Amino acid sequence: MGYYTVWVRSLSYRGHEALTYSSARPLMPGSLVLVSLQRESVLGFVDHEVSKPGFATKPISHVFDLPALPAQLLAQAKWLQQFYGTSVGVVGQQLLPNALTDTAISKLKPVVANTFSTDLSPLTPDQQIVVNETTEPDTYLLHGVTGSGKTRIYIELALRTLRTGKSALILTPEISLTSQLTASFRHVFGDQVVLLHSQLTPAQRVQVWLRILASGGRHQALGSRELNSSASRLAPSALSSDPSTSSPVPLVVIGPRSALFSPLSNLGLIVVDEAHETAYKQEQAPYYHAVRVASRLAYEHGATLVLGSATPSVGDYFLAEQRHKPILRLDKLATPHDHAPTEITVVDLKQRDQFTRNSQLSTPLLLAIQGALSRGEQSLVYLNRRGTARVVLCENCGWQALCPHCDLPLVYHGDSGRFRCHTCGHSEPIVTSCPVCGHPSVTFRSFGTKAITEEVQRLFPEARVQRFDTDNLKAERFEQHYENVKAGEVDILVGTQLLAKGLDLPRLSTLGIVLADSSLYIPDFSATERTYQLLSQVLGRVGRGHVQGHSVIQTYHPESPILRAAIEQDWDTFYTTELSERRKFHFPPFYHLLKLSCRRASAKSAEAAAEKVKIAILSQFPNIEVDGPAPSFHEKLQGKYQYQLVVKSTSRSDLLSVIQLIPKSGWNYDIDPVNLL
Repeated sequence: MGYYTVWVRSLSYRGHEALTYSSARPLMPGSLVLVSLQRESVLGFVDHEVSKPGFATKPISHVFDLPALPAQLLAQAKWLQQFYGTSVGVVGQQLLPNALTDTAISKLKPVVANTFSTDLSPLTPDQQIVVNETTEPDTYLLHGVTGSGKTRIYIELALRTLRTGKSALILTPEISLTSQLTASFRHVFGDQVVLLHSQLTPAQRVQVWLRILASGGRHQALGSRELNSSASRLAPSALSSDPSTSSPVPLVVIGPRSALFSPLSNLGLIVVDEAHETAYKQEQAPYYHAVRVASRLAYEHGATLVLGSATPSVGDYFLAEQRHKPILRLDKLATPHDHAPTEITVVDLKQRDQFTRNSQLSTPLLLAIQGALSRGEQSLVYLNRRGTARVVLCENCGWQALCPHCDLPLVYHGDSGRFRCHTCGHSEPIVTSCPVCGHPSVTFRSFGTKAITEEVQRLFPEARVQRFDTDNLKAERFEQHYENVKAGEVDILVGTQLLAKGLDLPRLSTLGIVLADSSLYIPDFSATERTYQLLSQVLGRVGRGHVQGHSVIQTYHPESPILRAAIEQDWDTFYTTELSERRKFHFPPFYHLLKLSCRRASAKSAEAAAEKVKIAILSQFPNIEVDGPAPSFHEKLQGKYQYQLVVKSTSRSDLLSVIQLIPKSGWNYDIDPVNLL
């Protein structure tokens, strides 16, 4: 009888140690098994063999006839559990499919290699330089302006990687972007491209996962048929990619952050496209960030990691500089053209005479859309969805209510009639007239894409208008309509930030930004960076060399240095200024953050509970900072009140120790949050 520790896939198991089970036959690390846990049968994987414990153990009930999980993935699981201070059950949920059966395994089709297409556009001189610079396994920050051809570089690097027999992993922040990316890669690699994301059906997802696992060639694994056999030796898995030669078949796996946990056994390249995007941060346990996990995965495989973005994260850029990692720049468009530079019109929202036909869409914007329609071109009307939160500003001079301690936007709370900072807890009475100009036009603004879509359709009744945002039903989502949009079958697109990322639509000529300042009104340290990134990204959807571009930007702050930096693509000035602000107010990359949130039946009890934990933290860690208690951005959720603490330290290990102090019931934590909302 052998004894093995098993990592289970179950949120009900919150322990930090693997569970021990018994087996009458030897098992390899990474073997996939079914075990009994609290009267349930759950999926798990074997970690390692141990000595007979001093307690009774349950037997492993089933061993799947599959290759073992790659050793690198097992190492990744242990690192993830320790780095984010999470449970074994949560990590198991990341690594393993929702359900696995022998029936599903029997349906798996063999992985077959094919001949790669070389029908590719030639690399530009700048692209060739980047490819030549990435010959050694390392972390490379690829800083390329929108339209510079980063995807072409990814394909070239993947081609080089797969020719050596290794696989490539391409991450994208949004499922909506997978259609365009997958089409580009399948043109070259054919069926060796697999797509893995949450919108596949459970059966489809299991088949893709199994195909990835099987692609690594023949592994030694114990099949379920051996459980009742007298044989004591391991049998070859029934799932070899090529039974005659057992040679591995490299793949290109494309997907969002969850694809990081694909069971790839021989990984040579990881690309994190649009690496600055906050969508790479998981907002539930284990609260991991894909860039961090990708970096560790590349280390385990000895693979090349490329972080691509037109607007890199301030933190990533700073770390690359500090660690002397290669920063590769692409400053020119990849598509040669003779068009004039994109015409950019800035409309001051305070000048209401510019809004003669509609209160939210300016006359210059409507004229630009009309011109695009007459030429048979497309228009994009963009509104940052996060700007739907209430904001307090003066329509006359543009003044905004800011926290004097954090320099972050204050939020209006109607129940108390006060402005509050959701980071430090500062509050002050509301004002009825502007404290700067004295004008009685202090207003609470909110916009929505649905209302904008209705107005656009009313103003242009003959146009084909389509809205794309997170409220879309499955059949309405952008990835379902990508080919139609690309072919010009939609005249006017209305959408949120999912349309601002990485799309290359050759017929798109006109862009309208309804409220360029919207993300600046979010009460968070990341608001300035997010505003610069979103503006730069959405401005990059036009003027890509296909047709002449025209952008109309509506703003309350036409003189804003953030807006000017985005228009002029002045990354260096923005980066220097933002780093100075982060250093001054003790935010990343100079400090590590931990957000602690508690929920109680009343606001008073939530605040008291948070204050008690704050005292406990400071008594044991007097050298760290604790801001709050303050109401969470969403102060009331599911009938309960939420208060939060923000813990800052130059030592991340101290924050992991702080996590151990918080009560288990009614509290949540997020280490390394990308925002404090």
